[in-house]
Amino acid sequence: MKSLHLRTIIQFPAMTNKRKRSQKHTPPPPPPSTPPTPQTQARHSLNTAKARAWAPLSLTRHELSLPLTFPTGQTFLWKNTAPSQYTGVVGPHLISLKHLQNGDVSYCLHSPSHSDTAETALLDFLNATVSLADLWKTFSASDARFAELAHHLSGARVLRQDPFECLIQFLCSSNNNIGRITKMVNYVSSLGTHVGDVGEFQFHAFPSLEQLSSVSEQQLRDAGFGYRAKYIIGTINALKSKPGGGEEWLRSLRKMELRDVISALCTLPGVGPKVAACIALFSLDQHHAVPVDTHVWRIATKYLLPELAGSQLTPKLCDRVAEAFVTKYGKYAGWAQTLLFIAELPSQKALLPSHLLTVKQRNAAKIEGSEEEVGKKSNFNLSILTL
Repeated sequence: MKSLHLRTIIQFPAMTNKRKRSQKHTPPPPPPSTPPTPQTQARHSLNTAKARAWAPLSLTRHELSLPLTFPTGQTFLWKNTAPSQYTGVVGPHLISLKHLQNGDVSYCLHSPSHSDTAETALLDFLNATVSLADLWKTFSASDARFAELAHHLSGARVLRQDPFECLIQFLCSSNNNIGRITKMVNYVSSLGTHVGDVGEFQFHAFPSLEQLSSVSEQQLRDAGFGYRAKYIIGTINALKSKPGGGEEWLRSLRKMELRDVISALCTLPGVGPKVAACIALFSLDQHHAVPVDTHVWRIATKYLLPELAGSQLTPKLCDRVAEAFVTKYGKYAGWAQTLLFIAELPSQKALLPSHLLTVKQRNAAKIEGSEEEVGKKSNFNLSILTL
């Protein structure tokens, strides 16, 4: 957000606090009213939201840590709009979440209506009925390392996203980096209805299957999607042919067994076992789904299946890794895997004691330390030169 520059007010000596009488002045008539534009409506909506008080969400930091939940690969649509604050869209609702000084979570609804349904939708999106305290207690009883990690990384929660929104995001994530995934997901989102601006970010309700049906493969390729454009358009066409509608078909997978869910999702163009497991875990209530990639494979061979260290990851071994997680952590194994995955991210090294850091995290810390030391020496040399 651009900072405001205060203009200096110059007071001339001849001026006093007393006001001189002046002739009556008739103000000019107001200009004719013009209909509000979508931009002015959005700004009005945002100003209305700013004037509203933040409401408590009845979730402590131990139940929901915003920085350990939103920027960790589950969704690429929520933005860090202020310190300790993240903003995103749940259904038609533009919502900001932030941590209070005591760590509790509060929310602000950036719209003048639908306040009754917004909190219900938000709590559903946050999987709020699942108690992290209970899960962490169960996991920690069978895994001393998990217990120590959870102590430093409490509040890492698995989201319950809209299945279609989650599917399209993870089609963009295949063999990709976070920066490019975010750019692609933002493009798709921009095709939906604009619901408001917060800070420098524009927010849109994620487009429906019907809205995305009008997008061409060439349009996505021109936007930088590469070969993923073919898969997204193919998946959209496949969903359109589902009886009862593709979005309803996706939601119906929540009632099925995980193996059947993975098989059903893998019939869609561009969806493989790992992407299917991500969609199952983050949107379809398949809490024991374990997305296996090279990072999870490294965790498994180090702590769960050391006898497989040095082996090449194959589809059969992916199944064995997933089974090992379920054996260790039970029906919420996907939640345990999520915390273990987050603990491996270089961005979390500042939260962990040195003995819990991975080799990659230690190396990153050394590089940062060296750069900081170089910076200090440069500043010292500069100060000598300027004496």
